[in-house]
Order: sequence, then C-alpha cells, then structure tokens
Amino acid sequence: MQLVGTQVIPEQGGKRGFTVEFVGAGGEVVSVQLRKDSDATLNSRNALDRAKAVMKELASFQADGDLSKGMAQPSARKAGDTEAMEEQLDEGLEDSFPASDPVSVTISSISGGKTRKH
Repeated sequence: MQLVGTQVIPEQGGKRGFTVEFVGAGGEVVSVQLRKDSDATLNSRNALDRAKAVMKELASFQADGDLSKGMAQPSARKAGDTEAMEEQLDEGLEDSFPASDPVSVTISSISGGKTRKH
C-alpha cells in the first residue's frame, strides 16, 4: 500500500478518542480507533503517532501455534450480547445526533370545495 494521505477524526469532539485513517493510492483505507486513555494524554496532535505505533505492532505480529491470542473477538450480534448492542446503538445515535432527529413533515392543502357557476 502506497500511503497518499492520513486523516485524524475526533470522536465526539475528541472526548471519546480519535480515529486515524491511512489512505492508499489505490483507494485503500486502514482505520485505527484510539480511545481516550485514563490519563487523558491522547489528543489530535499525538493521535497520528499513536496510530502509527499500533500499525507497527500489528505489522510485527507473528502468529505462532496459538492463534487465539491474535484472533478478533466475535461481534456483539454474533455473540448475542444484547447489552453491548444497545450500548453500540446509543453511541451511534449520539454520534449522529443532528441527523437522528425525526423528520418533520407538514402538509398544507386547502380544500377547494364545490365551485358554483354563475
């Protein structure tokens, strides 16, 4: 992948962390999600460096006989974890707040009624 750009996207204005996207020449996009740490040292200036460190760690990962260490966890839907799914739904609604407001539809039509011919 030939890197042509990077993008740092704040999650809830940076309160929850950042997503760093690495964009390739062929349209590939690799995203790294960084959650806010307990000592609050993550910010928009160092998010790119931390994402690079995560990518280096991932690239150097050597799968040995025990693949369970590197395997991804099943999604909340596959695991049947309704509590996690509700939490993810709430997060999604909060992240898309203005767009999540219901659409207001009004119809203004005036009844013409019967017309008389003079």
